[in-house]
Amino acid sequence: MSRIKEFNLPDLGEGLTEGEILAWLVKVGDTIELNQPIVEVETAKAAVEIPAKWAGVVTKIHHEAGITVEVGRPIISIDTDPGAGPVSPDVPAPSAESLAAVEVAPAEGAVEPGMIGGPAPGGRTAVLVGYGPREASAKRRPRISTPSAAPVAVTAPAVVAAPSAPAVPPPAPVRSGPVLAKPPVRKLARDLGVDLAVINGTGPLGSVTREDVHQAAAGGAEQPATVPTAPVAVFDASREQRIPIKGVRKLTAENMVASAFTAPHVTEFLTVDVTRSMKALEKLKARREFAELRISPLLLVAKAVLLAVERHPMVNSAWSAATNEIVVKEYVNLGIAAATERGLIVPNVKDAGRLSLRELAEALNGLVRTAKAGKTSPADMAHGTLSITNVGVFGIDTGTPILPPGESAILAFGAIRPTPWVHKGKIKVRQVTTLGLSFDHRIIDGELGSKFLRDIGDFLGDPEAAILAWT
Repeated sequence: MSRIKEFNLPDLGEGLTEGEILAWLVKVGDTIELNQPIVEVETAKAAVEIPAKWAGVVTKIHHEAGITVEVGRPIISIDTDPGAGPVSPDVPAPSAESLAAVEVAPAEGAVEPGMIGGPAPGGRTAVLVGYGPREASAKRRPRISTPSAAPVAVTAPAVVAAPSAPAVPPPAPVRSGPVLAKPPVRKLARDLGVDLAVINGTGPLGSVTREDVHQAAAGGAEQPATVPTAPVAVFDASREQRIPIKGVRKLTAENMVASAFTAPHVTEFLTVDVTRSMKALEKLKARREFAELRISPLLLVAKAVLLAVERHPMVNSAWSAATNEIVVKEYVNLGIAAATERGLIVPNVKDAGRLSLRELAEALNGLVRTAKAGKTSPADMAHGTLSITNVGVFGIDTGTPILPPGESAILAFGAIRPTPWVHKGKIKVRQVTTLGLSFDHRIIDGELGSKFLRDIGDFLGDPEAAILAWT
């Protein structure tokens, strides 16, 4: 058995088919240990570090950073017994199938051995890289003459000019039809004052291209004496940036399109006076149980959602087209949308409804830290049932969020602003926010969605009273 082991890219979860190599944590010649992280890979779910399957010395890295690799393809080779001396090259014997696929090139039309398309040593046929079988026998491709050597049909005897005859320049081409040019090229010619009729087009079928026009404007062809009065703006690839759609961004786009055109969305809005919630947060921060935790308004919003689900469990459900059923979940895996450098992800707090307020705060803090570090695992984003997107951190009042696939509701939490507000019959400055609830109208009708959103608003309006009344 060979001591050189090839480590293939593993399936990182939920049937993912490929991953992009973000960074190698080892290099050729490094001695590594079992389960030592060796490479960071980004899948359509998240960026993860992959540990070594064997201990040994790295002998080869098959793909550089930035390359997308299919699951099951080798990414690194490891010498599992480096103390055994130099590695002898393993030359595997050819299989019967490979021998049967080899076709010997015939003598007729054969080319020099080793050239592409010709027979190689041992009766094989040379291909682009190395030697290997090909489907057809090797023959030299017919030589194609260059345009300058192309045969010319002669319809009249050639006339040879006398030695003393002066050279006469060929006449300018005369077109027998309209000038071929695309509308943007015609506009460019007008802007530059270039006459298309006197340009020899270099494009398909003799059409005039942008380059032809620029060359003519620069004096490459005879043109009317017209000088552009201002520089011309160029709108082409030189002023464009192209970003590959891959990884998290690619999956997010696919999920959003699938959700938007599968589940009929409805969005409702509610503006809430959260002054008492902000005061309650200050009280929590002063308690020793929360002294080491970062407390934000999102904690109370999450608690409000969890308590409202207990009163309206149908909101925490999914539409199953495969079984023609509505699946009501008795657990809440609360998703929190997080913006990362690689795109939007929605990790979730598992079984959030069973957590105390302090445990919920710990879970939210850990979720945010992991997401910002780019270490969120695919498992952390799987099986979400209900989500919150906190657009308020960007100074946005609210929005109409799109449902994550498989969920029936998502709440947008807007910015909290000091606002003139009627409080106890008087206009006062209060802390106010706007909530936006999008839901799947196949499952949640207007009444249910309105009651669910109203209860969230009631909690945030007076969380202390709501907890006493609802629990």
